[in-house]
Amino acid sequence: ITLFPLSVGPQPQLLARIAPGIIQVAALLASLLALERLFRDDLQDGSLEQLMLLPVPLPAVVLAKVLAHWAVTGLPLIMLSPLVALLLGMDVYGWKIMALTLLLGTPALGFLAAPGVGLTAGLRRGGVLLGILVLPLSVPVLIFAAAAMDAASMHLPADGYLAVLGALLAGSATLSPFATAAALRLSVQ
Repeated sequence: ITLFPLSVGPQPQLLARIAPGIIQVAALLASLLALERLFRDDLQDGSLEQLMLLPVPLPAVVLAKVLAHWAVTGLPLIMLSPLVALLLGMDVYGWKIMALTLLLGTPALGFLAAPGVGLTAGLRRGGVLLGILVLPLSVPVLIFAAAAMDAASMHLPADGYLAVLGALLAGSATLSPFATAAALRLSVQ
């Protein structure tokens, strides 16, 4: 993100105009880089089988791991969002909407990607397949988050876009742990 002002020039209007795309793609890349190893290490060292034997349901374990992944990748992005807003010439309203889109979008990206991670956990070079599986699922999050930030940059209401992001988060957080648990059971067998 810090290299964009150097590459496209220091014009504040241009930076503020392309900021939604920059921020959302950076959030997606930060999430995808760490996602590949979400369950792979547990599968390789045998701890995934032990987690499956716990009296706790496997979807609850998946939910905890995805939330821990979000705490490591998404939460730092939200905490650094004031600095990013300053670098990209955004106003306070734009920063608030950016923080809300990151708060709703980054966990949704993690939940949407978790079943793909579960399916590719047993593969040696599953990163490419993971990208092919996850990128189409992440497009709605990117579209609505960037649209909310674009509306905020024009001082228009972004409530509808944020509501859709909230619905994507609620739906993915509800269904993803069960789909991921099923995918992990297939990967272990």
